[in-house]
Amino acid sequence: MGNTVLVVEHDEDTMRAADYIVDFGPGPGVRGGHVVAAGAYNDVVKKSDSLTGQYLSGAKEIAIPPKRRELGERKITIVGAKHNNLKNLTVDIPLGCFVVVTGVSGSGKSSLVNDILMQRMKAEGGRMNGEEDDESEEDSSVVLPAASLCERIDGAEHVDKVIDIDQSPIGRTP
Repeated sequence: MGNTVLVVEHDEDTMRAADYIVDFGPGPGVRGGHVVAAGAYNDVVKKSDSLTGQYLSGAKEIAIPPKRRELGERKITIVGAKHNNLKNLTVDIPLGCFVVVTGVSGSGKSSLVNDILMQRMKAEGGRMNGEEDDESEEDSSVVLPAASLCERIDGAEHVDKVIDIDQSPIGRTP
């Protein structure tokens, strides 16, 4: 249809699917700010001064650790989540590790994480975005609508603060 889609992305599959790639570098911050490669996927792969091209070609790689970290005992359990298409869902989220919530569009990811977990923890006094906990007696009695969207959240006492990282420019996100 003649439309242009411009994406800022680091995902290899997305770069492989692109018609044209503009690669900035040669490094981050003050070491960046220059176009080091531009063109089709194969053009970027061939540019030796493109760090992205070096990873795409396999000349450089990020090794997967031979042993993954073991999960600890601590976890958050969301009990009886009922919101949008979540039907009395109970889910464990282990703490102290990297957890990904995934699924197709509309499957309930944002309902679970944003609408229930984040808002419920805020309603129960969890510090948000690294803010100092300055709640008073009156503040702790405030119940956000999300507080009724699940029966309870167990294990929230193991979390001292919650930082919400969204798609805002990274310089403005804690």
